[in-house]
Amino acid sequence: MNLYFDTEFTGLHKDTTLISLGVVAENGQKFYAEFIDYDVTQCDRWIKENVLKNLFLESLNYVNDPSIIDKWKSEGYYVTLMPYAPEYGFMQFCWSKLNKDTKFVKGNAHYISLELEQWLKQFDSVQFVSDVCHYDFVLLIDLFGTAFNLPENVCAACHDINQDIARHYGISEKEAFDKSREEIISELCWHEIEGRKHNALYDAEVIKAIYEETA
Repeated sequence: MNLYFDTEFTGLHKDTTLISLGVVAENGQKFYAEFIDYDVTQCDRWIKENVLKNLFLESLNYVNDPSIIDKWKSEGYYVTLMPYAPEYGFMQFCWSKLNKDTKFVKGNAHYISLELEQWLKQFDSVQFVSDVCHYDFVLLIDLFGTAFNLPENVCAACHDINQDIARHYGISEKEAFDKSREEIISELCWHEIEGRKHNALYDAEVIKAIYEETA
């Protein structure tokens, strides 16, 4: 099963941290997560304007009222309490929710890794596919600790659609890298993709569409 994925993170450098993760399976199942423990001090103006503003999952902040937590659970949320974090100034809940074919998760990296591992169990064999994936796949692997800790059904090599784009258009990989993905979608795909650029789930949908037209 091909799983098309994208990540957003705090910068193109060694110690970058994950902000969000979007995965779209070829059968339509989806996983979308937003992290609450990324290093906000690494976020420059561009990331704040183009990535953080495109996040859309609400935070379930601490309230001293058990009935509120019961209400969240009655609405389909699976809620886990995080320890108090001074950098946030409040108690923070990690939560997950299944909405039709999409698993939504908001929490710290450890919680999201557990939810992702559970979600991946539905597939017999997994091939991850991304776009210029040398950062994305390393960060995805890091969620599990090391490549040796990847679930047994996951291939430890990631397919990169930048090579498919270069081959399809008969151009160099550098030229493929510079080619607008929205332009490619407009040229090759018969349908528009809903969402906003630099949201990980939207970008994963774009990767899926381009792969299906160029691979």
